[in-house]
Amino acid sequence: MDNVINGCYKLSWRERIGFCSGDMAQNLIYQTVSIWLLFYYNNVYGLDSATVAVMFLVVRIIDVIWDPMVGAMVDKSHPRWGKYRSWLLLGAVLLATFAILCFWNGFSGSLLYAYITYVGMSMSFTFVNVPYSALGSSLTRDTNEITILTSVRMFMANLAGLIIKTLPLVIVLFAPKVLNPQTGEMEAVYNTPEAGQAWFITMSIFALVGLMLLIVTFFESKERIVMDKSESAQVKVSDLWMELVRNRPLRVLSIFFVIAFTTMSISNAADSYFMTFNMGATPLMTTVFMWLGTIPAFIFMPMVPAIKHRIGKNGMFRMFLGIAIVAMILMYLMMSVESLKSYPLLFVVQFVKSTGVVVATGYMWALVPEVVTYSEFASGRRVAGIVNALICIFMKAGMALGGVIPGLVLAWVGFQAGEPTQTPMAEQGILWLVTLIPAALFVLAIYVIGKYELSDEKMDELNAAVSIKPKH
Repeated sequence: MDNVINGCYKLSWRERIGFCSGDMAQNLIYQTVSIWLLFYYNNVYGLDSATVAVMFLVVRIIDVIWDPMVGAMVDKSHPRWGKYRSWLLLGAVLLATFAILCFWNGFSGSLLYAYITYVGMSMSFTFVNVPYSALGSSLTRDTNEITILTSVRMFMANLAGLIIKTLPLVIVLFAPKVLNPQTGEMEAVYNTPEAGQAWFITMSIFALVGLMLLIVTFFESKERIVMDKSESAQVKVSDLWMELVRNRPLRVLSIFFVIAFTTMSISNAADSYFMTFNMGATPLMTTVFMWLGTIPAFIFMPMVPAIKHRIGKNGMFRMFLGIAIVAMILMYLMMSVESLKSYPLLFVVQFVKSTGVVVATGYMWALVPEVVTYSEFASGRRVAGIVNALICIFMKAGMALGGVIPGLVLAWVGFQAGEPTQTPMAEQGILWLVTLIPAALFVLAIYVIGKYELSDEKMDELNAAVSIKPKH
């Protein structure tokens, strides 16, 4: 039975895990694209870095038009199986299909095919992400419950991340062996055109598992706090931009999302280049390095409710973003001194850096339901679809910058796709992408999130003030 005071429902562990399975699903698909698509296009599919950077930017421009349309559509609709849940079924099938097609090299080198599949994948992701995030806002108003839900959600998302970062090892299982000119031996590799079929098989597995997990979310989630039909009928696409103007906490959070996703996308895209070319790592060592980018989530995300209770939201953001910045600077200094280059030291610094990154960028999702409630308090309508469409736009804008910046930097420093070794200048550019550029962006993130004004006490006041219209 639901336990509710002012819309503050307590969720069962079954519902928490069922809902959060959707985040695992999206990360299995979309995070694979974010981390590996630039690498795949460069080294397997046959597109140069600058061309891919332009494509990523063009697709994000399309998203600025598309995502508000989906947000308004979701808020206005009342499908048979739930206002938000229903969209997950259609979106899941489309997302899985286009993600698989993105990693099919049947038209290897075709820019047109790359555009069609990547645009389709990005538009399909909106059909999943916007209603999924709005669904989370409909489960409960309870700030403590939302914090717990976010911790579980980030645990599941990072579990997907751990799986994704084994991709080099998975791909070499399916890849044909080719002659390594340096060793004179036949080896299975993941960064040559010969590995194209292996990439396709691996992405197919990830996408189909993601599809099944989204179906689990559909069946295990229960919508409770949604607009009624009379309120929904008045929702317009233009409401998205009006919401951004009148909702200051949403503006702050949106800017933070841009910075956070830009930083994460730059690091994720550059990690594979860093280990392949700067460290000359094997697939196993590359996987270990990437695992260390995710493992801290399993240790520290369960501690988030206690840490937040002790030092507050802003204090927690400052502490963990600061940890990440210091570790990034240490990694740059370490790689600049030949005698300090070693896997044990690199792995320690990577673990510390990732601790800061995963906690700060993980907890930001707990703020989304808060800005939805603030909007409801200010306007009288709970436009969760509109708000989450805005968040999706800024998230994708960050991903776009995170894809454009590495592509432009790699082109500027003279990275040569397909070459087993790179020039010192190219290696230095890769190192900037892993360390100094993300560190500078996180300094900006600390300043921005310091402007967020919705404390837990303020949220309690807002939840008490808004009218409660639960759906059973």
